[in-house]
Amino acid sequence: MVFSSNPLSLSVPDPTFESWLRDSGYLDVIDDHQTAAASTTTSTSTTTDSTITIPITGFLFGYLVSLFSHLWILLSLFTLNPFSKLTTNDFSGETPSWTKGFFGDFGSYSFPASVSQARLRVHENVKRYARNYASLFILFFACSLYQLPLALVGLISSLALWDLFRFFSDKWGLDRFPVTQLVLIRITQCATAIILIWLNVQMALCCALGVCYIVMILHAAFRKLTPVKQPSRGRWK
Repeated sequence: MVFSSNPLSLSVPDPTFESWLRDSGYLDVIDDHQTAAASTTTSTSTTTDSTITIPITGFLFGYLVSLFSHLWILLSLFTLNPFSKLTTNDFSGETPSWTKGFFGDFGSYSFPASVSQARLRVHENVKRYARNYASLFILFFACSLYQLPLALVGLISSLALWDLFRFFSDKWGLDRFPVTQLVLIRITQCATAIILIWLNVQMALCCALGVCYIVMILHAAFRKLTPVKQPSRGRWK
């Protein structure tokens, strides 16, 4: 059966339609479309390679192209700025479920088909799971302090130092002597910096930041975008 064209139908260009999907929050549709387009391109290239006179050469060529393409996508992940679209409002909402939302099932992950799809996933997933990533950073930092007891002692000592400063500041009424208070604050800051550096607190912090960043960037890139709950529209009366 052949359908005749409808003169009243509208033809929307792909960039315009994709822009509307982004503004409407249907990023999962864009993600699925890019994956389907990449799979179609791969099948087409495979069909073309099979017509080569030497099939082994065509297979090796396709394998190398796919390998370097995947490596390029992985390397491009570390050139992205995952926090470019992050706002403070992303930390004020509810924490997504760890099982269904954050981790999901095996089918919730796939290798990004292109650099643009990886960028889309990273930016959107970092916004969605910002509170989960913050919790992971606290966990990694606690593990780092457990592995470096001196860093834990240094962190507790610096907190105790500032607590003592506030106690004696209230006891002696340093608010009436702003110059003296400012000098003592600078001395306390220098003492805190010496304690933190001497007891390798910065090492524990850098380890936690590095591990958390790698976990975040890989999870955000491989995690498929899930549909966002759209606001319900009331019925017209």
